[in-house]
Amino acid sequence: MSLAELGLRVALVVVAFLTLPLVVGQAEHKVMAHMQGRLGPMYAGGFHGWAQLLADGVKFAQKEDLIPRGADGPVFRLAPAVALLPYLVVLLVIPLGPGDLVAQPLDAGLFFALAVLGVGVVSLLMAAWASANKYSLLGGLRGAAQLLGYELPLVLSAASVAMAAGTLSLPGIVAAWRPWWLLWQLPALLVFFTAALAEIRRPPFDMPIADSELVFGYLTEYTGLRFALFLLAEYVGIVVVAALTTVLFLGGWKGPFADASLGWLWTLLKVFAVSFAVIWLRVATPRLREDQLQRLCWQALVPVALGQLVLTAAVVTAT
Repeated sequence: MSLAELGLRVALVVVAFLTLPLVVGQAEHKVMAHMQGRLGPMYAGGFHGWAQLLADGVKFAQKEDLIPRGADGPVFRLAPAVALLPYLVVLLVIPLGPGDLVAQPLDAGLFFALAVLGVGVVSLLMAAWASANKYSLLGGLRGAAQLLGYELPLVLSAASVAMAAGTLSLPGIVAAWRPWWLLWQLPALLVFFTAALAEIRRPPFDMPIADSELVFGYLTEYTGLRFALFLLAEYVGIVVVAALTTVLFLGGWKGPFADASLGWLWTLLKVFAVSFAVIWLRVATPRLREDQLQRLCWQALVPVALGQLVLTAAVVTAT
């Protein structure tokens, strides 16, 4: 691969990194408005509130940029960038289609993606500690406990499908995937999706924010564009989780037809379908208490993931 080709692929990933989360954010505004009967998001710009996301961007840009007097300034400023960077790096190894439709194919792409996603806890702790606010610190500690706990079922469930495929390469996993895996790997799919939601702190796993208890958790002291960057990181997280779920468990670019030239379209359709499920869960499910959240992880997800891993090992060994 030439340097120019690599640069072009990275540029395309950056474009996707900046546009797909905005599409998901706009979809969340509209889906939640329909589900909850909210009128506000339907007015901005006239037809169906098409300019709502633009209005939100202008609002954030106009807000005053404040840093608490007791805050650790450099760390406080750096935290939003650290929250965004891991998702950009992970997008580099996620295949959009067969062949060369991946920015940087890696033989250990799954291992790389899961390792980089784990960096997200650093930005959370940076924002919490640097804010010099007790509510932010409590939210950061909750978030750290949540992310470290849910890493285990996330990795175990991903290891199950990697063992079934016999490779850690993300394109290799899609190539090995078969439709009957939807049943065989269904427990791993449910565990992975649930743990991934907890990793990106989306409802019902948003205890680190818990606005009814902690003002706004580790984001309490953030305003303006820095707060908007954290929101962008959340939407990029939805795209990355949906893309990984699609590649690992839903067949990636494989569709009902044999024509592989439309593989990129099937991937995007599956990603947006999973993203819709993430948005729907925000509207339809109440927030878990901290004890319920940890109990779900250690008493439900981890045993199921271990059982699925043993089942997969037995089937692979037998065949």
